[in-house]
Amino acid sequence: MTKKRIQSVIKHIVCILLCMTVIVPFYMVLINSFKSKADAARMNLSLPKEWLFSNYTEVIEKGNLVQGFMNSLLYALVATALGVVLCSMAAFVMCRKRTKLNVFLYYFVLCGLFFPVNYVTLVRVLSTLHLNDTRPGIILVFTSAMIPFCVFTIRNFITSVPVELDEAAVIDGAGPVSLFFRIIMPLLKPTMVTCFILQFMGVWSDFLTPLYLSSKSKLFPMTMAVYQFFGKNKNYWNYIFADIVLTCIPVIIVYMIGQKYIVGGMTSGAVKE
Repeated sequence: MTKKRIQSVIKHIVCILLCMTVIVPFYMVLINSFKSKADAARMNLSLPKEWLFSNYTEVIEKGNLVQGFMNSLLYALVATALGVVLCSMAAFVMCRKRTKLNVFLYYFVLCGLFFPVNYVTLVRVLSTLHLNDTRPGIILVFTSAMIPFCVFTIRNFITSVPVELDEAAVIDGAGPVSLFFRIIMPLLKPTMVTCFILQFMGVWSDFLTPLYLSSKSKLFPMTMAVYQFFGKNKNYWNYIFADIVLTCIPVIIVYMIGQKYIVGGMTSGAVKE
Protein backbone atom coordinates (compact mmCIF):
# COMPACT_ATOMS: atom_id res chain seq x y z
CA MET A 1 0.00 0.00 0.00
CA THR A 2 2.86 2.34 0.90
CA LYS A 3 4.58 1.59 -2.41
CA LYS A 4 1.38 2.42 -4.31
CA ARG A 5 1.05 5.70 -2.42
CA ILE A 6 4.63 6.66 -3.23
CA GLN A 7 4.06 5.88 -6.91
CA SER A 8 0.85 7.89 -6.86
CA VAL A 9 2.59 10.89 -5.24
CA ILE A 10 5.43 10.72 -7.78
CA LYS A 11 2.94 10.61 -10.66
CA HIS A 12 1.08 13.62 -9.26
CA ILE A 13 4.33 15.57 -8.84
CA VAL A 14 5.37 14.79 -12.42
CA CYS A 15 1.93 15.86 -13.71
CA ILE A 16 2.10 19.09 -11.72
CA LEU A 17 5.58 19.86 -13.06
CA LEU A 18 4.44 19.20 -16.62
CA CYS A 19 1.43 21.47 -16.12
CA MET A 20 3.69 24.19 -14.70
CA THR A 21 5.85 24.15 -17.83
CA VAL A 22 2.74 25.23 -19.76
CA ILE A 23 1.01 27.44 -17.20
CA VAL A 24 4.00 29.48 -15.97
CA PRO A 25 5.09 30.85 -19.40
CA PHE A 26 1.51 31.78 -20.30
CA TYR A 27 1.06 33.39 -16.85
CA MET A 28 4.23 35.42 -17.43
CA VAL A 29 2.98 36.57 -20.84
CA LEU A 30 -0.46 37.49 -19.46
CA ILE A 31 0.87 39.41 -16.44
CA ASN A 32 3.53 41.30 -18.39
CA SER A 33 0.99 42.35 -21.01
CA PHE A 34 -0.51 44.73 -18.41
CA LYS A 35 2.81 46.30 -17.35
CA SER A 36 4.71 49.32 -18.55
CA LYS A 37 7.51 48.99 -21.10
CA ALA A 38 10.28 49.02 -18.46
CA ASP A 39 8.56 46.53 -16.12
CA ALA A 40 7.62 44.15 -18.94
CA ALA A 41 11.26 44.07 -20.13
CA ARG A 42 12.26 42.44 -16.82
CA MET A 43 9.95 39.50 -17.60
CA ASN A 44 9.33 38.55 -13.98
CA LEU A 45 6.29 36.86 -12.46
CA SER A 46 5.30 39.68 -10.12
CA LEU A 47 1.96 41.40 -10.48
CA PRO A 48 1.92 44.81 -12.20
CA LYS A 49 2.31 47.89 -10.01
CA GLU A 50 -0.23 49.55 -12.28
CA TRP A 51 -2.55 47.60 -14.55
CA LEU A 52 -2.27 49.15 -18.02
CA PHE A 53 -5.26 47.90 -19.99
CA SER A 54 -4.41 50.53 -22.59
CA ASN A 55 -1.66 48.20 -23.87
CA TYR A 56 -4.31 46.18 -25.66
CA THR A 57 -5.95 49.16 -27.36
CA GLU A 58 -2.51 50.38 -28.45
CA VAL A 59 -1.69 46.97 -29.91
CA ILE A 60 -4.99 46.77 -31.80
CA GLU A 61 -4.48 50.24 -33.31
CA LYS A 62 -0.73 50.28 -33.98
CA GLY A 63 -0.42 46.61 -34.87
CA ASN A 64 -3.33 46.75 -37.32
CA LEU A 65 -4.78 43.69 -35.62
CA VAL A 66 -8.22 44.00 -37.21
CA GLN A 67 -6.76 43.36 -40.65
CA GLY A 68 -4.45 40.70 -39.19
CA PHE A 69 -7.43 38.98 -37.58
CA MET A 70 -9.35 38.93 -40.87
CA ASN A 71 -6.31 37.51 -42.70
CA SER A 72 -5.81 34.81 -40.07
CA LEU A 73 -9.51 33.93 -40.18
CA LEU A 74 -9.44 33.75 -43.99
CA TYR A 75 -6.33 31.55 -44.09
CA ALA A 76 -7.51 29.24 -41.31
CA LEU A 77 -11.13 28.82 -42.44
CA VAL A 78 -10.58 28.45 -46.19
CA ALA A 79 -7.44 26.32 -46.00
CA THR A 80 -8.83 24.03 -43.32
CA ALA A 81 -12.23 23.58 -44.97
CA LEU A 82 -10.63 22.80 -48.34
CA GLY A 83 -8.03 20.52 -46.80
CA VAL A 84 -10.44 18.45 -44.70
CA VAL A 85 -13.02 17.94 -47.48
CA LEU A 86 -10.46 17.12 -50.18
CA CYS A 87 -8.47 14.85 -47.86
CA SER A 88 -11.61 12.95 -46.86
CA MET A 89 -12.42 12.36 -50.53
CA ALA A 90 -8.88 11.19 -51.25
CA ALA A 91 -8.83 8.97 -48.16
CA PHE A 92 -12.11 7.35 -49.19
CA VAL A 93 -10.77 6.46 -52.64
CA MET A 94 -7.45 5.20 -51.22
CA CYS A 95 -9.25 3.04 -48.68
CA ARG A 96 -11.93 1.55 -50.92
CA LYS A 97 -9.85 1.16 -54.09
CA ARG A 98 -6.63 -0.47 -52.94
CA THR A 99 -4.78 -0.59 -56.23
CA LYS A 100 -0.99 -0.50 -56.32
CA LEU A 101 -1.10 3.13 -57.39
CA ASN A 102 -3.38 4.15 -54.51
CA VAL A 103 -1.28 2.25 -51.98
CA PHE A 104 1.83 3.98 -53.31
CA LEU A 105 0.13 7.38 -53.19
CA TYR A 106 -1.02 6.78 -49.60
CA TYR A 107 2.48 6.00 -48.34
CA PHE A 108 3.91 8.80 -50.48
CA VAL A 109 1.51 11.25 -48.81
CA LEU A 110 2.49 9.92 -45.38
CA CYS A 111 6.08 10.96 -46.07
CA GLY A 112 4.87 14.50 -45.50
CA LEU A 113 4.53 13.68 -41.79
CA PHE A 114 8.28 13.19 -41.49
CA PHE A 115 9.98 15.54 -43.96
CA PRO A 116 10.36 19.25 -43.13
CA VAL A 117 9.15 22.01 -45.44
CA ASN A 118 11.78 23.47 -47.76
CA TYR A 119 10.71 27.11 -47.94
CA VAL A 120 13.35 28.06 -50.55
CA THR A 121 11.96 25.55 -53.05
CA LEU A 122 8.41 26.43 -52.05
CA VAL A 123 8.96 30.12 -52.78
CA ARG A 124 10.45 29.26 -56.18
CA VAL A 125 7.45 27.09 -57.06
CA LEU A 126 4.97 29.77 -56.00
CA SER A 127 6.92 32.42 -57.95
CA THR A 128 6.76 30.23 -61.07
CA LEU A 129 2.98 29.94 -60.61
CA HIS A 130 2.73 33.71 -59.90
CA LEU A 131 1.24 32.94 -56.48
CA ASN A 132 4.02 34.33 -54.31
CA ASP A 133 2.95 37.22 -52.06
CA THR A 134 -0.73 36.44 -52.63
CA ARG A 135 -3.50 35.17 -50.38
CA PRO A 136 -4.35 32.22 -52.69
CA GLY A 137 -0.69 31.15 -52.56
CA ILE A 138 -0.61 31.20 -48.76
CA ILE A 139 -3.93 29.31 -48.58
CA LEU A 140 -2.61 26.73 -51.06
CA VAL A 141 0.48 26.10 -48.93
CA PHE A 142 -1.55 25.78 -45.73
CA THR A 143 -3.95 23.37 -47.44
CA SER A 144 -1.18 21.16 -48.81
CA ALA A 145 0.60 21.09 -45.44
CA MET A 146 -2.35 19.43 -43.71
CA ILE A 147 -2.83 16.66 -46.32
CA PRO A 148 -0.62 13.96 -44.67
CA PHE A 149 -2.21 14.18 -41.21
CA CYS A 150 -5.79 14.45 -42.47
CA VAL A 151 -5.47 11.62 -44.99
CA PHE A 152 -3.88 9.35 -42.38
CA THR A 153 -6.50 10.09 -39.71
CA ILE A 154 -9.57 9.96 -41.96
CA ARG A 155 -8.47 6.87 -43.90
CA ASN A 156 -8.02 4.90 -40.70
CA PHE A 157 -11.55 5.86 -39.68
CA ILE A 158 -13.01 4.84 -43.05
CA THR A 159 -11.64 1.31 -42.58
CA SER A 160 -14.23 0.90 -39.78
CA VAL A 161 -17.12 1.85 -42.09
CA PRO A 162 -18.70 -1.33 -43.55
CA VAL A 163 -18.30 -1.79 -47.30
CA GLU A 164 -21.88 -3.10 -47.36
CA LEU A 165 -23.09 0.50 -47.00
CA ASP A 166 -21.37 1.38 -50.26
CA GLU A 167 -22.85 -1.65 -52.00
CA ALA A 168 -26.35 -0.88 -50.76
CA ALA A 169 -26.10 2.74 -51.89
CA VAL A 170 -24.85 1.69 -55.35
CA ILE A 171 -27.72 -0.78 -55.69
CA ASP A 172 -30.13 2.06 -54.85
CA GLY A 173 -28.64 4.07 -57.73
CA ALA A 174 -26.12 6.31 -55.94
CA GLY A 175 -23.18 7.52 -58.03
CA PRO A 176 -19.64 8.06 -56.68
CA VAL A 177 -20.29 11.68 -55.68
CA SER A 178 -23.66 11.10 -53.99
CA LEU A 179 -22.27 7.94 -52.35
CA PHE A 180 -19.55 9.92 -50.66
CA PHE A 181 -21.42 13.12 -49.75
CA ARG A 182 -24.76 11.54 -48.76
CA ILE A 183 -23.67 8.22 -47.22
CA ILE A 184 -20.01 8.27 -46.19
CA MET A 185 -19.39 11.90 -45.28
CA PRO A 186 -22.05 12.08 -42.51
CA LEU A 187 -20.36 9.07 -40.89
CA LEU A 188 -17.01 10.86 -40.99
CA LYS A 189 -18.25 13.82 -38.95
CA PRO A 190 -16.31 12.99 -35.71
CA THR A 191 -12.93 12.60 -37.37
CA MET A 192 -13.50 15.43 -39.87
CA VAL A 193 -14.40 17.84 -37.05
CA THR A 194 -11.29 16.70 -35.18
CA CYS A 195 -9.07 17.34 -38.18
CA PHE A 196 -10.75 20.71 -38.78
CA ILE A 197 -10.20 21.93 -35.22
CA LEU A 198 -6.59 20.73 -34.98
CA GLN A 199 -5.62 22.11 -38.38
CA PHE A 200 -7.48 25.39 -37.75
CA MET A 201 -5.45 25.92 -34.60
CA GLY A 202 -2.26 24.98 -36.44
CA VAL A 203 -2.85 27.43 -39.30
CA TRP A 204 -3.89 30.22 -36.92
CA SER A 205 -0.73 29.81 -34.83
CA ASP A 206 1.65 29.38 -37.78
CA PHE A 207 4.34 32.05 -37.90
CA LEU A 208 6.97 30.72 -40.32
CA THR A 209 4.78 30.17 -43.38
CA PRO A 210 3.44 33.77 -43.63
CA LEU A 211 6.93 35.04 -42.74
CA TYR A 212 8.48 33.36 -45.78
CA LEU A 213 5.59 33.74 -48.21
CA SER A 214 4.43 37.31 -47.59
CA SER A 215 6.33 40.59 -47.69
CA LYS A 216 3.29 42.89 -47.80
CA SER A 217 1.81 44.05 -44.52
CA LYS A 218 -1.73 43.70 -45.91
CA LEU A 219 -1.17 39.91 -46.07
CA PHE A 220 0.16 39.54 -42.52
CA PRO A 221 -1.89 37.41 -40.08
CA MET A 222 -2.16 38.20 -36.37
CA THR A 223 0.96 36.21 -35.52
CA MET A 224 3.13 38.62 -37.52
CA ALA A 225 1.82 41.79 -35.88
CA VAL A 226 4.59 41.29 -33.32
CA TYR A 227 7.01 42.77 -35.87
CA GLN A 228 5.40 46.16 -35.33
CA PHE A 229 6.77 46.27 -31.79
CA PHE A 230 10.05 44.38 -32.06
CA GLY A 231 13.13 45.37 -34.02
CA LYS A 232 16.68 46.65 -33.92
CA ASN A 233 15.86 49.93 -32.20
CA LYS A 234 12.67 49.10 -30.34
CA ASN A 235 11.54 46.33 -28.02
CA TYR A 236 8.09 46.99 -26.62
CA TRP A 237 7.68 43.78 -24.65
CA ASN A 238 4.44 44.92 -23.05
CA TYR A 239 2.88 45.29 -26.53
CA ILE A 240 4.43 42.03 -27.71
CA PHE A 241 2.92 40.13 -24.78
CA ALA A 242 -0.46 41.79 -25.36
CA ASP A 243 -0.31 40.77 -29.02
CA ILE A 244 0.48 37.17 -28.04
CA VAL A 245 -2.50 37.06 -25.67
CA LEU A 246 -4.87 38.45 -28.31
CA THR A 247 -3.55 35.94 -30.86
CA CYS A 248 -4.06 33.03 -28.46
CA ILE A 249 -7.63 33.89 -27.48
CA PRO A 250 -9.33 32.61 -30.70
CA VAL A 251 -7.34 29.36 -30.53
CA ILE A 252 -8.35 28.82 -26.90
CA ILE A 253 -12.02 29.48 -27.74
CA VAL A 254 -11.96 27.04 -30.67
CA TYR A 255 -10.31 24.39 -28.53
CA MET A 256 -12.77 24.84 -25.66
CA ILE A 257 -15.70 24.50 -28.06
CA GLY A 258 -14.32 21.47 -29.87
CA GLN A 259 -12.38 19.55 -27.24
CA LYS A 260 -15.04 16.82 -26.97
CA TYR A 261 -14.83 16.29 -30.73
CA ILE A 262 -11.04 16.11 -30.56
CA VAL A 263 -11.08 13.31 -27.98
CA GLY A 264 -13.88 11.39 -29.72
CA GLY A 265 -12.45 11.87 -33.18
CA MET A 266 -8.93 10.80 -32.27
CA THR A 267 -10.14 7.60 -30.62
CA SER A 268 -12.52 6.78 -33.46
CA GLY A 269 -9.78 7.55 -35.96
CA ALA A 270 -7.23 5.30 -34.31
CA VAL A 271 -5.38 2.77 -36.43
CA LYS A 272 -7.61 -0.20 -37.29
CA GLU A 273 -5.51 -1.96 -39.87
